[in-house]
Amino acid sequence: MSTTLCFDFGNTRKKVAVFTDTVITKILVLPNDDLATIQQLTEDFKPQKTILSSVINHNPEIETWLRGCSKFHKLGHTTKVSFTTPVGKPETIGADRLAIAAAAVHFHPGKHNLVIALGTCVTYNFINKYNEFVGGAISPGLEMRLKSLQHYTAFLPVVKPTANVPLIGYDTDTNILSGVVLGICYEIDGFIDEYAAKFDNFNVVLTGGDMVHLGTHLKNKIFADPDLIFKGLYAISEVNNP
Repeated sequence: MSTTLCFDFGNTRKKVAVFTDTVITKILVLPNDDLATIQQLTEDFKPQKTILSSVINHNPEIETWLRGCSKFHKLGHTTKVSFTTPVGKPETIGADRLAIAAAAVHFHPGKHNLVIALGTCVTYNFINKYNEFVGGAISPGLEMRLKSLQHYTAFLPVVKPTANVPLIGYDTDTNILSGVVLGICYEIDGFIDEYAAKFDNFNVVLTGGDMVHLGTHLKNKIFADPDLIFKGLYAISEVNNP
């Protein structure tokens, strides 16, 4: 059996998925990106291959370590992927967006795919049926919106997100939740409606940690896959770490 570690360093969390052959067997949230943390992981799982997707200024020592103990690939604009990026500056596309685009092409071939990732930001990633990642949109994520209300006002609190949200708020907390949670859902449904009106053979994939709070309020039909980025990283690793 072959083991691959797929690291996803996002703005909010640092996570790693453990693949045994082609199957995810474990997903871990890392406390930090210290070298000792990564060394312990490689000692525990003894991977043959590793891949890193990072949108932060992570500890550079870990790349040297992973390169020394495994076949290592760092995801970037020079990575071999199963789609083209006909945009003005392909080097500015985030590593996380490249990974989920690769997963969409792999699992939903021959379709116009809109992948919506619900993380620190909400990203809309459109890959057409010709396997071209042509762009999309970025807006503030759920936690960012909730915190901004407290930050930019004198008296509004920070409210914890939940899926149980009323349409009509009856106190401060539920007013905020209605505006933020349902507001994001209306935004997402609006984007989906606009794409669907323009493209036939159209598919929507939803991923990211805030699916649990938002998914039940969406009106459009979607595929939900919380592990999409890891599946994309694994597919990319197989191409770039033969």
